[in-house]
Amino acid sequence: MTVGIFDGFSWIRCDGKGSFMNSPALKAFGDQRIAQGEKLLVVDLAGCTGMDSTFMGTLAGLATRLTALDGGGALQIAEPGDRNRRSLEDLGLDFLMEIDPPASLWRGKVDSIRAALQAPPAAGALGQVQRARHVLEAHQTLSGMNDKNAREFEGVVNMLGNDLASKEKAAGESAQS
Repeated sequence: MTVGIFDGFSWIRCDGKGSFMNSPALKAFGDQRIAQGEKLLVVDLAGCTGMDSTFMGTLAGLATRLTALDGGGALQIAEPGDRNRRSLEDLGLDFLMEIDPPASLWRGKVDSIRAALQAPPAAGALGQVQRARHVLEAHQTLSGMNDKNAREFEGVVNMLGNDLASKEKAAGESAQS
């Protein structure tokens, strides 16, 4: 994953698979930029070979936070390709984010933007409990999008909730010893 801050937007490029492994970095950079007043995040999926549900739930969470900002904000998807576009549309995320918007600040500048990208600031590695919480939150976000997702992810959310509870319990027990 590489990132950049430009005039009027921040850019996040996913190369390879968008997954539970790199979605914490996506969330950390997105949250940091939103906290600093950014209202437009662009996620470049041209080099993304596919996305798992945790990655898509993380995108949905960022999009939700942006649209709730005073004055509004947006998450835009650049060059998703057919497969990634279908994945986003299948979960109803195309109603939450702008996919390849024809009129955008970055149109015609993609090559120079990509040339300026760098590795994101190092975020601390997530422990087992934090990673489990991140995956659960991403799936809860997807579940909250619509009834279809709620049914589709109900079992996963329950399993992830139980997994998080057991990890929290184990962490609490090891902290006491």
